[in-house]
Amino acid sequence: MSKGVTPQSKDYSKWYTDVVQKAELADYSPVKGCMVIRPYGYALWENIRNTLDAMFKATGHVNAYFPMLIPESFLKREAEHVEGFAPELAVVTHGGGKLLEEPLVIRPTSETIIWSMYKKWINSYRDLPLLINQWANVVRWEMRTRLFLRTTEFLWQEGHTAHASEKEAREEAYKMIDVYREFAESYMAMPVIVGKKTENEKFAGAVETYSIEAMMGDMRALQSGTSHYLGQNFAKAFDVTFQNENNELEYVYASSWGVSTRLVGALIMSHGDDKGLILPPHLAPYQVVIVPIYRDAAGRSAVMSFVNQISESLAKSAVRYHVDLRDTVSPGFKFNDWEMKGVPLRLEVGPRDVETGNVVLARRDNGEKKSLSKDSFLSTVTALLESIQKEMFQKRKSFREQNTIDIRDYEALKEVIGKGGFARAYWDGSGDDEKQIQEETKASIRCIPFEQDGTEGECFYTGRKTKKRVILAKAY
Repeated sequence: MSKGVTPQSKDYSKWYTDVVQKAELADYSPVKGCMVIRPYGYALWENIRNTLDAMFKATGHVNAYFPMLIPESFLKREAEHVEGFAPELAVVTHGGGKLLEEPLVIRPTSETIIWSMYKKWINSYRDLPLLINQWANVVRWEMRTRLFLRTTEFLWQEGHTAHASEKEAREEAYKMIDVYREFAESYMAMPVIVGKKTENEKFAGAVETYSIEAMMGDMRALQSGTSHYLGQNFAKAFDVTFQNENNELEYVYASSWGVSTRLVGALIMSHGDDKGLILPPHLAPYQVVIVPIYRDAAGRSAVMSFVNQISESLAKSAVRYHVDLRDTVSPGFKFNDWEMKGVPLRLEVGPRDVETGNVVLARRDNGEKKSLSKDSFLSTVTALLESIQKEMFQKRKSFREQNTIDIRDYEALKEVIGKGGFARAYWDGSGDDEKQIQEETKASIRCIPFEQDGTEGECFYTGRKTKKRVILAKAY
């Protein structure tokens, strides 16, 4: 256990906050509910952002930027949308020392401002599809906040696309939720369940919402990304029409999709332990940290010459590395520090290692520590990082499977939720039934998984026959 970190078993919430702060990911802002993302945390976010950005561009999307201030009247045009966000809005009423003619809302999301521009840009089917993504910050006035998971201001991306047909828009929404699934599983080493949200849980203004749901270390669910088929709702609200191939005017079809800095919280809670972070190699700011150990100038010269050889080779292999040259702290402090920060591999190099041509290698994911030759390390480091990535994913997948329980009745749900985990059940209840369950158990239907086995069973709540199964859990 790392000094100063509350054990998960004692207080999971406090453990999470301790790790965020001691790993120097983020700190509390002077503005209540906001956070300051520190350089190490921002480097992690940059890796998430850059990877996703490349995936978006590979699927034909381009980036743009829209204003953060939105006329209040814009939000009121889509009634369901504004109703969903009304309690969370931050509103600017004065500017330049004067009362504004119309209040401006700091964007909680950008559908309204973007669709006001799409009205200007879209005239014909030749202008479609329009596939735009924005990397930005948003503000939602949250009552209960937690670093990365839920803050008043946070960073995210939001894709907003316009299409000539319902089929295209639905395909886009499905495509992007699958991009999120691929990113979560291949880069975050975090298995997810992909599915459709219930009517109660869908995005305000959407026809359908799809999500990826992950199980955290305390067996709660975390909604880690969403994609929405918006139909023609926003097109009608902003009168966005196009002339189709038959020279007829038609409303545009739309999708939107997004993930946020909440993914950093997902990484922490998916993989972390009582010693701190455990970062998957594909996203770790540093994949290898080298700690030189020496006592005098002569020892330093020999060790650093050896370390430089390793560094040059790692650079050629495109491995992200860092050499810890701090002289004000001990090697032991450095070991604990990098353990806290979750670096996948740590190399220790001292005078004796130089003499034998060896290095001491420590793995963060399983704690394994061994001595091997420098050449052996350099020839296998890339494969080792890939192996760690896959092992981390399999470990989390096994954890989820072990803690996903099939239930047949309401009492069984209460038992699962009381212990923690996912409950999988047949469902044919109403929206009111869903609200009642959430009120009584604090569990919600996280999604209706796309993968259904086609078997028929009895709804655990109503007893009616159905082929639809859902995942229920307590969630962040």
